[in-house]
Amino acid sequence: MRNDEWISQLAQLHQQRTSCVLLTLVEHQGSTPRNSGCKMVVTADQQYFTLGGGNLEYQAIAIAREMLQAQAQQSRLERFNLGARLGQCCGGVATVLLEPLCQQQPVVVVYGAGHVGRALIAILATLPCRIYWVDSRASAFPPQVDPQISCISDEDPAATVQQMPAGSYFMVLTHDHQLDLLLSEKILRRNDFSYFGLIGSLTKRKRFEYRLAGKGIPQGTLDKMRCPVGLPDVKGKLPAEIAVAIAGEFIAAYGSDPNPL
Repeated sequence: MRNDEWISQLAQLHQQRTSCVLLTLVEHQGSTPRNSGCKMVVTADQQYFTLGGGNLEYQAIAIAREMLQAQAQQSRLERFNLGARLGQCCGGVATVLLEPLCQQQPVVVVYGAGHVGRALIAILATLPCRIYWVDSRASAFPPQVDPQISCISDEDPAATVQQMPAGSYFMVLTHDHQLDLLLSEKILRRNDFSYFGLIGSLTKRKRFEYRLAGKGIPQGTLDKMRCPVGLPDVKGKLPAEIAVAIAGEFIAAYGSDPNPL
C-alpha cells in the first residue's frame, strides 16, 4: 500500500457517504505481521488494505463492525497479544487504534421515476442521505446518477419494501394508483418507518384509508401516512414545485426525529 492509498479510499467512501472505521497499528513490540503505521479501512461489508492478516486482523475487523453497528463516535485503542490465545505464533504485542468515521444518514426510498420523482431525486441528491430509487421501468432512470443513489429496477416494486432498513423514509410517487395502494399497504404493515409520504389528493387519501382499513390496517397506523405529501404552504402543481414541498417535509421530519439514523 502506498502512503496515500488509504487517503484516496477514505475520500471515495466520504463521497459515497459510507460509514467506515480507520484502523491504525500505532505500536508494536516484538514480532508482529506488520510495522507500526500500517492502516486498514473497514466498512459494514468491505475491507481495504491489511494489518497483516490472521486472527489479529479478524478480531480487529469484528470490533470495527461492532462500532459501525452501534454508530460509535469515540475512538478505541485495542491491545492484542500475538500468542497462542490469538492463534498466531509471532509472539509480539500489537496496539491498534480504531477511529470511527461515521456518516449518519437517513435512508430515503423513492418509488417512481416520473417527472416528480426525477425532480425530487435532484434535490435529495444534494442532501446527506442514502437514496434507493425504485421503478419497474429501467428506461425511466437517467443514464448516470450520483454515488449515494442506488437505482432499483424491479418488475414488482412492492417486493422491495421488506428489503429496506427499519427507520427508512418512504416516498411513493408512482404513475399507478393500484401500485401506490400496494406499496402503501406493505409500508404500513411494516410500521417501522420514520416517514411515509404518498402523492395524491385528500380524495385519494380517503379512498386509500377506506381500502387499507378494510385490509386490517389500524387507524393509528393510517394516521402516520402523509397524504397529500409535502409542505402545505408550498403551492403549485409543477414537478419542481411538488418536489420542493416533499423535500421540505422530509427535511422537517428528519430534523425533528429524536433518534435519526
